[in-house]
Order: sequence, then C-alpha cells, then structure tokens
Amino acid sequence: MNLVDLPYITKEGFRNDHSIVVYALSTCGFCKRALAFLDQHGFTYKYIHVDQIPLETKTEVKKILKEKFHENVAFPFAVIDEDKHLVGFIEPDWVLTLGVTEGE
Repeated sequence: MNLVDLPYITKEGFRNDHSIVVYALSTCGFCKRALAFLDQHGFTYKYIHVDQIPLETKTEVKKILKEKFHENVAFPFAVIDEDKHLVGFIEPDWVLTLGVTEGE
C-alpha cells in the first residue's frame, strides 16, 4: 500500500510553505482543534479521517507511519514536509514546527 493513494481531502489556504498531511479521527476533539488551527493560520493541507477507511487500510497506515517515524501513532498525527511529524495537538509544538508567528 502507498500512502499517496489514500482518499485525502485537501483544504486550500494562502500558506503553502509546508507540505502538511494530517491523519485524524472524525470523532477526536484534538483532531478537530488541529484542523481548526491549520485553517485559522491559513495553511494548505491534506487530511484523512482514518476511522472512516477500512480497518485493514487503517492498520497498514499506522504501520507505515510507525516504521517511518519510529513513533507510536496517536491522533492527530501530522506529517510535515515528509520528514517531520507531530503527534497529538499541543499548540506550542505546532506553532514552533510550522513557524507561526504571533498575530498570524
């Protein structure tokens, strides 16, 4: 399986300085806050609700992410520029990793 082939939803924003892919759960409050953070700061990003894809696909996605980043997968799981990642939504970490400045 290739992660590129998943049915992502793309949100267009005015900021394209990072490639951002978020793996989220549709019922997760932290996931909703992470996506709202990206919207609020104008980022273009892709996301997928992994609880809405087949179980075997979800299992494979988690396996691929764990192997690539050597980290257990929890949600939201964001891949930034294909080589960095964020687990969970801890706003200061997202601010720092994405280079958000005060007032943006």
